[in-house]
Amino acid sequence: MKVTKLLASLLFLSTTAFAQEQVTLEKVIALALEENYDVRLSKNASESATLVDETAWGAYLPTIDGNATTLWTNTPDQQLEFADATRNQRGSVRSHATTASVQLNWILFDGTRMFATRERFAVLAAQGQLVVKDQMVNTIASAINNYYDIVQQKQQLSAIREQMAVSEERVKLAERKLEVGTGRKPELLQARVDYNAQRTQAFQKEAAIFQLKEQLNGLLGLKLPRQYDVADTIMIDLNLQQSQIEENIEQSNYALLATKKSIDVATLALRESRAQRSPVISFVSAYNYNRQDNTKLLNPFGTIFSLNNGFNYGFTLSVPILNGFNIRRQVELSKIELDRQMITYDQQKTVVDVGVRNAYVNYDNAKKVLQIEEETILLAKENVFIALETFKRGVSTFIELRTAQQSLADAYTRLISARYLAKLAETELLRLNGSLLR
Repeated sequence: MKVTKLLASLLFLSTTAFAQEQVTLEKVIALALEENYDVRLSKNASESATLVDETAWGAYLPTIDGNATTLWTNTPDQQLEFADATRNQRGSVRSHATTASVQLNWILFDGTRMFATRERFAVLAAQGQLVVKDQMVNTIASAINNYYDIVQQKQQLSAIREQMAVSEERVKLAERKLEVGTGRKPELLQARVDYNAQRTQAFQKEAAIFQLKEQLNGLLGLKLPRQYDVADTIMIDLNLQQSQIEENIEQSNYALLATKKSIDVATLALRESRAQRSPVISFVSAYNYNRQDNTKLLNPFGTIFSLNNGFNYGFTLSVPILNGFNIRRQVELSKIELDRQMITYDQQKTVVDVGVRNAYVNYDNAKKVLQIEEETILLAKENVFIALETFKRGVSTFIELRTAQQSLADAYTRLISARYLAKLAETELLRLNGSLLR
């Protein structure tokens, strides 16, 4: 009766899974590129760099500032004393003053510093786009690995259920033998223990699948349905060549390309620092307006009203002579930063090269193991079938059947693991090569 209930439960779970929406890997990757938080943050940072680059041409334009002031003055008590005491005055004073000016400052030459700054902003914008692409590649790799981890757990669950069917048959045979007096109770007990252990494994796999699905959904910004299913097979490209991956990797690995841009940025920053040694020539001009209206005045020599307006223009020359060695210090610091970026690039290149070699060793080893395990699983299945049939006829013992069954379970575990590891190695190779985004 318990067996019947369990089979009904398994059938219900299978039907429920079948009714769930199946999410393809292509859809997962598309959602990852649109909804993943790390990708969105990278795009946001890139947009900031692009905005700075798009407005950086303003460095070539003059600066224009305007100022205006209107001021009312009311002095209730003012006292004036002169040598001639008859001219002394005391009383209130009121006035209204209005001033306005527009100043223009246009740097004509600064040792090409403005051009280096403009170019540096352009490089930073290009670097930002490469960083976004690198984050996209990493996110795609994470999504692929997570997706196929779910597939792996599904296959493991399917293998466990297949073993449960064999164990169920063992329980039935042990019960029949015990009823007719040809069996022993320890055989029945062991069969039930094995069966219950497999039930526990099945529940654990179901929990693992649920958690991995939630993890994948979180990676995609929770844009997947609450209940969904994935594919049943792990698709592997078994034709990758190491030379194919390593070819032009400096031009295809986005992390390397972004790091190389850091060298360009440091080079331009050095140009900016050196340009500070050059004289700065500027064109300056200003328009000034000044109106003074003294509505009440005590000083007889003061003006009641005045108005001045006009403009001026000219050139200024600024030559740095001595500023506490600040320019020299900045130049040396820029050189150190440039050396640091070059070392960082060499380090990153070494990491990528080693990563490719290790990933390809894993990939090649996984292919070999996969070939062996594909053959082993066929042998293990045939062995279980023969052991079960001979056990039914009383030719073999339950220990032989149990051993064959355990061998099949181990073969399934190794085979499914080999498939998943081969996929991980393939994904890592394509991630390092930048091919996941093409």
